[in-house]
Amino acid sequence: MKSDAARAGMQASPARSLFNALGHTEEEMKRPLVGIVNSYNEIVPGHMNLDKITEAVKLGVAMAGGTPVVFPAIAVCDGIAMGHIGMKYSLVTRDLIADSTEAMAVAHQFDALVMIPNCDKNVPGLLMAAARVNVPTIFVSGGPMLPGHVKGKRTSLSSMFEAVGSYSAGTMTKEDVLEFEHKACPTCGSCSGMYTANSMNCLTEVLGMGLSGNGTIPAVYSERIKLAKRAGMQVMELLRKDIRPRDIMTEKAFRNALTVDMALGCSTNSMLHLPAIAHEAGVELNVEIANAISAKTPNLCHLAPAGHTYMDELNEAGGVYAVMNELTKKDLLNLDCMTCTGKTVGENIANCVNRNPEVIRPVENPYSEVGGIAVLKGNLAPDSCVVKRSAVVPEMLQHEGPARVFDCEEDAIAAIKGGKIVAGDVVVIRYEGPKGGPGMREMLNPTSAIAGMGLGSSVALITDGRFSGASRGASIGHVCPEAAVGGPIALVEEGDIIQIDIDANTLNVKLSDEELAARKAKWQPKEPNVKTGYLARYASLVTDSCKGAVLSVKE
Repeated sequence: MKSDAARAGMQASPARSLFNALGHTEEEMKRPLVGIVNSYNEIVPGHMNLDKITEAVKLGVAMAGGTPVVFPAIAVCDGIAMGHIGMKYSLVTRDLIADSTEAMAVAHQFDALVMIPNCDKNVPGLLMAAARVNVPTIFVSGGPMLPGHVKGKRTSLSSMFEAVGSYSAGTMTKEDVLEFEHKACPTCGSCSGMYTANSMNCLTEVLGMGLSGNGTIPAVYSERIKLAKRAGMQVMELLRKDIRPRDIMTEKAFRNALTVDMALGCSTNSMLHLPAIAHEAGVELNVEIANAISAKTPNLCHLAPAGHTYMDELNEAGGVYAVMNELTKKDLLNLDCMTCTGKTVGENIANCVNRNPEVIRPVENPYSEVGGIAVLKGNLAPDSCVVKRSAVVPEMLQHEGPARVFDCEEDAIAAIKGGKIVAGDVVVIRYEGPKGGPGMREMLNPTSAIAGMGLGSSVALITDGRFSGASRGASIGHVCPEAAVGGPIALVEEGDIIQIDIDANTLNVKLSDEELAARKAKWQPKEPNVKTGYLARYASLVTDSCKGAVLSVKE
């Protein structure tokens, strides 16, 4: 066992004395040492139930003959951090989570790991750590929140943000907003739509690192506790068979994840996280292959914010495996990939029935013949940018309009809520990228304000920052190169005409190459927003968003 380095032989006698101090019996010290990464805290609604998930996992590990040992991982609530300096600390925690988990796992020589994440950066951060450490590992998330109910309609956090925009537009009263405030998020769990947290928890299933139901069983269901016990038991089976994360997270597995991403209509943040996880697994994943995969993958689900269905309905319809089984009808998945069940993808999803064709459209009747995410390129985004096509109204798939340019999110929000943005405009928010932010803030406040003010079908938003999975509309993010390194988005001026063609995968500003070159010659880098602390270190190391915003390793 790997843990023998810390527990076996005379040389480990001092370490065993410390295990004795922990109350470990001789029997426990002879069993495999299983690290349980518990992301519990009391500030993130998606994590407040993870203490119960952890206890269930511990029981499962012990029942299967292991010695469970819990240690923590941090997590930020994006909804609480949104719209202020706190959002600069969201994406950057992904690497803190990966680094700290690697440090704990290797320092203490765990034989296997169970990861218990739930929310946006926690899931990819722990997947990155799993790939790095590469001991037998399984994931079990905390599960999604149930949707709220306001005025007879199911709702979620995105509706809450849009209600604020409606209030600014004068179409909703303060009392209306207060009702949303009290009813939009009724239970613990990750927010109830196909936002980033639920996207990544579903894709964890697709990658093969979580059991069936990991992404969809609601947090408050007792079935979630059963799932956690099964995960604890199953990690011991992975240890016995020596099935490791890099045996599971192969190039074929990542292609499966991109394919199901397109079918589900996941958050555009998956285009940041999948390449970063692949990087840690030794797999090169270029986001541009997303368009080739999208071209042949039908979009089968329109969960909030793209539509009016929620995660509990996807669960009842058969969950992620039912979506995957639909895709096999077009031979779109690699079925021979190994998974944490000890079986292949094909074995896992065989006979999984689509129980609600209104929630999971059959492949013969998709929402669209192409996938939910599109990668665009052009003279405004020479490397790439990303849009959640499935959440864009048809009339905005092609759009041309004047640029309204802002150098930070706060200025854009003030203009939107102040009535200075009108139908036809293209809002450009720059210097919000991984380096320029630093931290690549999400733009849920401006997109929600646009939607709430009734401009969602006539105004586009472009940024080198990113979007919450709760954003909808023609919201184009991850523009690369970013403004902070002199990308063309830094050269756009007020009134320049921007051309968007999502169907053609293009994003351009109507300027000649000569004009862009002349502007570039005059451009001067902005003074860094942050000069000390973790954000400054992050800005000095982070790579482009099209590379997953991974941290570079200095030679």
